[in-house]
Amino acid sequence: MIDYTKPILLAAGLSPSSVDLYLVNDPSLNAFVTRGQNIFLHSGIILQSDTPNQLKGVIAHEAGHIAGGHIVRSDYGNRSAYGAMLIAAGIGIAAILAGEAEAGAMVLGGSQQFGQLEALAYSRTNESAADQYAAQYMEATKQSGQGLIDFFDRFRAQEVLSNARRYPYFRGHPLSSDRIDALREVVDESEYTDVKDTEEEQYKLEMAKAKLRGFLEGPQVVFSKYPPTDQSQPARYARSVAHFKAADLKNALKEIDSLILENNKNPYFFELKAQILYESGQGQASLKPARKALELKPNAPLLKLALAQSLLEESDDSSTFEAIKLLKSALNTERENSYAWYTLSRAYGEVGMKAEAKYATAEQAYAIGDLARASSFAKRAQTDLERGNPLWRRASDIIVVSDAQLAKKNSRNRGRKP
Repeated sequence: MIDYTKPILLAAGLSPSSVDLYLVNDPSLNAFVTRGQNIFLHSGIILQSDTPNQLKGVIAHEAGHIAGGHIVRSDYGNRSAYGAMLIAAGIGIAAILAGEAEAGAMVLGGSQQFGQLEALAYSRTNESAADQYAAQYMEATKQSGQGLIDFFDRFRAQEVLSNARRYPYFRGHPLSSDRIDALREVVDESEYTDVKDTEEEQYKLEMAKAKLRGFLEGPQVVFSKYPPTDQSQPARYARSVAHFKAADLKNALKEIDSLILENNKNPYFFELKAQILYESGQGQASLKPARKALELKPNAPLLKLALAQSLLEESDDSSTFEAIKLLKSALNTERENSYAWYTLSRAYGEVGMKAEAKYATAEQAYAIGDLARASSFAKRAQTDLERGNPLWRRASDIIVVSDAQLAKKNSRNRGRKP
């Protein structure tokens, strides 16, 4: 999905490195943005997108809200509001989002875990403006804006439903025939209106949807949607994950091995095999496919993390130090990857680097918004680190920022008391 995002963000005048993309485990149709330049996509909006162009259109629309300053869910913008919902072991799902773009990608737990946060509706003026921005961004990237129109047309009936019966997306993004017609007028004038998604793009979307269904839906639901008679690659991909979730290691490996036999250049087939083995208690066996995955895509942070996990199962210092090197490299790209920090803390601990382990724990806590724990471990790390070295200075930053935010929060809470 990140592959879609970078060119759109650049067209919007936004820095891809400053925009974070979050996948929320929620089957409902929804997408929104928050302060801090965060784009949230419910898994449902990916699963209900028929074409990459439809999903690109939605992302372009949300980028339009950021560029236009139409931020309505400010509570989600606080790291602490969603940080604890990051799925720690989300390598398998996060790989769905993997790409070469600079935008961050994280996976969140179900939206019900966020509490009773109500979406405030965008004004119709803001919605129309975001539509026009989206059309401009698609034009600038030489892509068709037709996907967003098709997406809206599929759900045109939402316009006449009561608010309670609408999909969440259309509660926060009020749909109207006038909006669709105005967007169509602009899109029809584009020289790229008839540009279609490539076969490769469509294939990647179908594979992403298959992997999402495999991880997020029950095995029997997956087997119903992808019966054994369906021998397409997306079907076997989904069934491999579903068998894995059903603790059927034999069939999980059978399905993924059949995919590897057909295409041994896809790093994420090897990544999935490594995950299946690793999480089935075969850490050492997972090392070979994890290493192959990274060999095929050497700059992918998630694959570095996957290999590091497998290396830590070797229980020798050489493997552990290799894991530390991989994790530090991954974190240079994805500093907010809380699971990578957790794994690095574990690796440091295994070779007796206690100060560094405390520091990594502080970073992990900071990444998920647990500021009290972040400050505590940063202070503990500082007592053992050489004063003034890079880790000591970063620990100082964590302490200063965390303590200031905690003090501000406590002050607000005192002010609310009668």
